[in-house]
Amino acid sequence: MQSNLNKLENESIFIFRQAYRSISNIALLWSLGKDSNVMVWLAFKAFLGKIPFPVVHVDTEKKFKEMYEFREKFTKKWGLNLIKGKCPPIGQIDPSLPPAARSAARKTDGLKKIINEKKFRGIIAGIRRDEQGTRAKERVFSPRDDFGKWNIKNQPPEFWNYSNFNYPETVHVRIHPLLNWTELDIWQYIKQEKIPVVDLYFSKKGKRYRSLGDQDITFPINSNAKTVNEIIEELKVSKVSERSGRAMDHEEENVFERLRSKGYM
Repeated sequence: MQSNLNKLENESIFIFRQAYRSISNIALLWSLGKDSNVMVWLAFKAFLGKIPFPVVHVDTEKKFKEMYEFREKFTKKWGLNLIKGKCPPIGQIDPSLPPAARSAARKTDGLKKIINEKKFRGIIAGIRRDEQGTRAKERVFSPRDDFGKWNIKNQPPEFWNYSNFNYPETVHVRIHPLLNWTELDIWQYIKQEKIPVVDLYFSKKGKRYRSLGDQDITFPINSNAKTVNEIIEELKVSKVSERSGRAMDHEEENVFERLRSKGYM
């Protein structure tokens, strides 16, 4: 286990440094969830304790209060250069989407607005291939067009962890340092490094959140795991999808791919 975590950590640190060296004006997305907290931790390690670019929270204003409390506490404790971005109202979102997906899509437009305002050429996001089928199709360095769209069928090759960065100025790149990690890896690394996480992940009255999103479209799972160790043991035997508590994932079969092709995280 230790050697696997070291390997993943080293790969992620390499990706952070390669992105910072190769792409001008980048930022890191901070959703306040377990994966993005691991990303912040890795960024500290990559840059010797000081993250040299902004951390962005695309705020739907519908998160759990515990998440906002966590954001305020650790923005100060970690000394983050935090950019808060707001999302458009639901009435401005594609009405053809199912209800939960339409709500989630607000983040896409909120992120596009921040990218345009701040002229970010690279956005670091904490997605993992094991989390969802469409994300399994991603690259570590994934170019988007000037509208933020992702062409699933036209992705650049990646050989020996090296990527092409010779893109036009209109193209921005999504960077995915956690792409090769699993949910179990994330929790084992949280344990190893003692990384803080929102306490909604821990069981209360037989329920806990396995994945965190907006209050109205995210639901807890049945679980008695009250500690990091208990979560790790639970994951070793669980056959339930990590995103089983996300309402969006129970709507139309291709809705997640539709969202991601338009720029969703």
